[in-house]
Amino acid sequence: MLLQIDQVLDKVDETIDTVQGTLSFYHYKCDGQDDRGWGCGYRTLQTICSWVINTKNDCSSSTVPSITKIQEVLVDLEDKPASFIKSNQWIGTCEAAMVLSQLYDVDCKILHISNGDDILNNLNIISKHFREFGSPIMMGGDADGASKCILAVRSNKQLLILDPHYSGLNFTSIDQLRESPYLKWYNVPNDFVSSSFYNLCLPQLKKI
Repeated sequence: MLLQIDQVLDKVDETIDTVQGTLSFYHYKCDGQDDRGWGCGYRTLQTICSWVINTKNDCSSSTVPSITKIQEVLVDLEDKPASFIKSNQWIGTCEAAMVLSQLYDVDCKILHISNGDDILNNLNIISKHFREFGSPIMMGGDADGASKCILAVRSNKQLLILDPHYSGLNFTSIDQLRESPYLKWYNVPNDFVSSSFYNLCLPQLKKI
């Protein structure tokens, strides 16, 4: 399902900085592969890949890579051993940055946040990223190892998260997704794990 940010938000709000453009929601089992328990990083990366394809004129005919294709890219880059292909091993933000660079020539900035409480002190960086680039952000951590896709930040200390851990039938409407727990505002820092570090992958590609 293709998401356009103005359809996702309840209303226009000047206190919100958001993704610009359109993307597709990738989640557990969305393509028939049962990746429950390990595939959230791949699914978040696929969501970001869909945004890149919709944004870059020179890759409009590209397709979003499968999980196996992502694994093959990482093996070709010598980041992973050959046994990684068709395994159930997860990936994080650093691997996502390598794949985006290799497939689409998109550079990424990795923002390291030392603990969940410190996300609050980095909201201005996230806001600036959405204003300058408008690309979706991949988020992952250690104690909180669940990959997430950040779509927006609100100045009252909230992040809009698209959660790839959904494993049911694909959503057929924006309203259906908005009514689910897989697209919701997270309060900062309360809804994050204080003992976990977080890494954010910020693609440096502008929506024109």
